[in-house]
Amino acid sequence: MDWVAISSLATAGGTLSLAATTYLSVRSANQAARTAERSLLAGLRPLLVESLESDPVQRVNFFDLRGVVTPGGGAAVQVIDGSLYVVLSLRNVGPGIAVLYGGTLYADRRTSRVESDPLDTFRMLGRDIYIPPGKVGFWQIAYRGSEGNAPGRLMAAIEAGEFMAEVLYGDYEGGQRVVTRYAVIRDDDGEWQLSTVLHNQVDRDEPR
Repeated sequence: MDWVAISSLATAGGTLSLAATTYLSVRSANQAARTAERSLLAGLRPLLVESLESDPVQRVNFFDLRGVVTPGGGAAVQVIDGSLYVVLSLRNVGPGIAVLYGGTLYADRRTSRVESDPLDTFRMLGRDIYIPPGKVGFWQIAYRGSEGNAPGRLMAAIEAGEFMAEVLYGDYEGGQRVVTRYAVIRDDDGEWQLSTVLHNQVDRDEPR
């Protein structure tokens, strides 16, 4: 009996077993780390939808216009001397703080199959706007004559009583950005109502 060969085989078997155990241990640790990371990110993730009609009225200021009245579940749209001011009343239904960065308005109706415009075409906010979890806040945009008036098609859509908006926001760590699309429609009583259409993920894969 070749004891040297047997010893070598036993050593090789032990080494292989140790390698397999180490691999499984590392794999399990990596899976646990990814699970913990996903749980942490989920806890930071905001999600903005239209606020409720029962939510309080908000009075929103622009640097050149004060006290724009924005009802719960709706929007405020004002055209003054060729300048356009729009405010959306939003509620954060996600578990994380929403930090709003900017957005844009569209004259045409956009379904879920129509992609958003490039983010570098969005009008960015001059200040950060925060909406805590479960709370109501707002997003605002203005087209002023000194900066270039709103496009004629957009003004025509507002006159007709229907346009769309997209808002870019993310978590307070600066990640998990989302572009949410809203329809803004004027009721027969002249009030502007807001309806969430679509959430598009920017920094991660789409869940659908």
